Amino acid sequence: MKPIIYTLIAALLPSIAFSAAPIIEPVILTEQGVKNLGIETAVVEEADFELTTFALGRTEVIPENRSVLSSRISGRVIESNLKIGAFVTKGEKLVLVESRQPGDPPPAVWLTAPADGTVISVNTSLGSPVEPTETLAEFADLTTLYLIATLPQSTAGKIKQGTEAKIHFPIRPEKEYTATLLKFAACPCPDPACALGQDTSTRTEDEDVNLNTAGVIFTLKNPDSQLRRGMNAECSIIMEKRDGVLSVPRDAIQGTPSSRHVYVKHAKIPNAFDRVNVTTGITSGNRTEILDGLFPGDEVVTRGSYSLGFAGGGGGVSLKDAMDAAHGHEHNEDGSELTPEQKAAAAKADGGDAHGHDEEGISMREMLFMISTGILTILLVVVSMRRRPSMSETTELS
Repeated sequence: MKPIIYTLIAALLPSIAFSAAPIIEPVILTEQGVKNLGIETAVVEEADFELTTFALGRTEVIPENRSVLSSRISGRVIESNLKIGAFVTKGEKLVLVESRQPGDPPPAVWLTAPADGTVISVNTSLGSPVEPTETLAEFADLTTLYLIATLPQSTAGKIKQGTEAKIHFPIRPEKEYTATLLKFAACPCPDPACALGQDTSTRTEDEDVNLNTAGVIFTLKNPDSQLRRGMNAECSIIMEKRDGVLSVPRDAIQGTPSSRHVYVKHAKIPNAFDRVNVTTGITSGNRTEILDGLFPGDEVVTRGSYSLGFAGGGGGVSLKDAMDAAHGHEHNEDGSELTPEQKAAAAKADGGDAHGHDEEGISMREMLFMISTGILTILLVVVSMRRRPSMSETTELS
């Protein structure tokens, strides 16, 4: 008999615990509250997930795309069309040099652009003397640039030629560029000249060279030539790609590292958001992998998600009012449907109940709790009575 009773008690305990567990009601706001919090949502969907590593980089002109302007004669500049940032075409007249040879007037020669490109430096002005050994201007084709980044050698060893990186420039934060790994740099330092294998004998001893790093060179498309050399960049180098991964924007994740949750837009109640516990995986860039808790099609709150944790205390709409408005009929205070008995009592009250007050309904959860508690109490009484010694046993012992 005892094993059967204990088995029944063990079976009822989870039901009682479930009935007594606190219910987290959705956070319900007014339309004005949604606007005040700036609520924005994103649809959960399966997509490619990229594992990235962060690095800082700097743009540099490709050496083969550079050219300079010089003169074969000595003289002085009497006319110049050079402007920093201007685009020139091959053969375009740029600088008029008056020769030092005697004459009236002295002979003059137009210096023309050696190749198509953008003027990146000018080293002369009107009236300046000109010598054949001098560089008057420098040009570069900026439609493709090098991006030189520095990585720990242990990380650089995991990437290979053709690896892509997403590039953001602080000077153009609204635009994202894509760069492709071309090769490793000639030396393990971020100095562009060193990375490109150029002469670095003029480097001072004060410059710090970290031998634990490796330079990597990416090619970066710049079709509008808006980017220039020497621009700092933030690089997200793609180490691995995974298909069909469920992820959400990182801003949607709230809670502590051991207890993560998101707010999901309620499917039926307007301006309502359910708090849903989730199991997260890795975070890459601005997205976090979701292992459990969400399904494709859910709408999670991104902007304003943190504020929702403090928005349920007051000033909003009650769950009962929201459910009444959404479904067009009365609900219990916890949002549950009225039982037939509750509906009959409400109808009787509306028709003029002689007692003059409404009968409070009992939800299924409360009813289950009371039934489970009553059964458990009866079983405990039975167990205690069976364990109590009978009168004859007491007499024999005495």
